[in-house]
Amino acid sequence: MVVAASPAETFSAVGVALYAVHAVADHWVQTNGQATRKGRRAPEGVQACLAHVATYTLATAGIVALVWIVFALPINPAGFVAGQVISAGTHYWADRRYPLAWLARVVGKEDYYASPGGAYQLDQSWHLGWLLVVAFATALI
Repeated sequence: MVVAASPAETFSAVGVALYAVHAVADHWVQTNGQATRKGRRAPEGVQACLAHVATYTLATAGIVALVWIVFALPINPAGFVAGQVISAGTHYWADRRYPLAWLARVVGKEDYYASPGGAYQLDQSWHLGWLLVVAFATALI
């Protein structure tokens, strides 16, 4: 007997899956060339970031599709697509680096951003915060 998951259960399953695959896709799947060039203010930076976001999105879409199927989650295809678009767009924005540095400056976190590990921590917290939104969108749209 299959019982339909509630929106809260769908949100939880998607959120856990996104959290785990984020770490894998952002660190193991991303190539060194993508990581070192994606912030450059030149066409090669755009290309590197787009390539990274493409593989990242394949990973997130794949894991969400897998939990959707395995757990028979009541995900609307529009919610799936919306979640992936939000994830890809916000990931690209932050990974170009200078937009996130600008935001850190605007909100008074410039010194923290410039401190050892600060840029990385703000980058990762940005991504994780948006994955929360992605899980909501996927479960509720």
